[in-house]
Amino acid sequence: MNDVARAHSGKGASDTAEKQGIFARLITFFQQVIAEFRKVQRPTRTELWNMFLTVLAFLLIVMAFVLVLDIAFSKSVFWIFG
Repeated sequence: MNDVARAHSGKGASDTAEKQGIFARLITFFQQVIAEFRKVQRPTRTELWNMFLTVLAFLLIVMAFVLVLDIAFSKSVFWIFG
């Protein structure tokens, strides 16, 4: 059983932490971080372009909504207060 599985199971996690020093735990931490980074699947160029266009479209919709609200509130304030 590796350190990650032992930590998730709750058995022996405190024993391992007490036996290892701070530097050993830091090294273990960074080894696990690097192992997780290697598991990351990066998007393809097409997927990235589709995500970019989706975010851009959503941004334009929100900008238009805020513009309409801004114009409506400014007109109503000028109408109420002159």
